[in-house]
Amino acid sequence: MPWIDRNRCTGCGLCVDNCPAEAISIAGNLAVLDMENCIRCGSCHEICPTKSIHHDSELTDGEVEANLQEAIQHAQSCADLKGNTLESLASLERHIKHYKRQKLVAEKTLERLQQILAFQSKEYREKTASE
Repeated sequence: MPWIDRNRCTGCGLCVDNCPAEAISIAGNLAVLDMENCIRCGSCHEICPTKSIHHDSELTDGEVEANLQEAIQHAQSCADLKGNTLESLASLERHIKHYKRQKLVAEKTLERLQQILAFQSKEYREKTASE
């Protein structure tokens, strides 16, 4: 999902004017994304003159670190609140199960999306070949 670098955004409004989903507005002289309505078309990335709009892949390392810190904090809280240091290990194991499930969901979603893309690409090629 896209995100806006608030330090670079000038509030020029080009992204607002070019968003086909009308998912961007200006507030306080900065662009604001409405992620509920964003269709991830990339128009905002392409049009932004200050390159303020970025892909979320740039945030991956920070998200991983946040996940790790949360898991470690939860593990310590489990040990402290339950009065048993083994609860820390059990909590970490639960976090591992949680992320393995998220990985499985993501992998299955990717697989299905790739199938949809392949099918639609084939249909498109067949349609344009017959025209």
